[in-house]
Amino acid sequence: MSLLATIAVAAEEGHHVVNELPFPPIVFALIVFGLFAVFAIVTFAFRDVANRHAAKAEAYAREHGGAGHPHE
Repeated sequence: MSLLATIAVAAEEGHHVVNELPFPPIVFALIVFGLFAVFAIVTFAFRDVANRHAAKAEAYAREHGGAGHPHE
């Protein structure tokens, strides 16, 4: 008997193992959707952080003579 035939016979004789999910699939989808919503809210909360300190950045640029780019 060839090796391929032996593997095929062994595969047919093997037991089929089914691992049940702990929750229905829709629960996993709702969890992932909730996480994405939380990440979106966090991202939205930091949307204007750079502009909150524009006055400080301009004062620094005036004081140190430049546009705030030290590598120029």
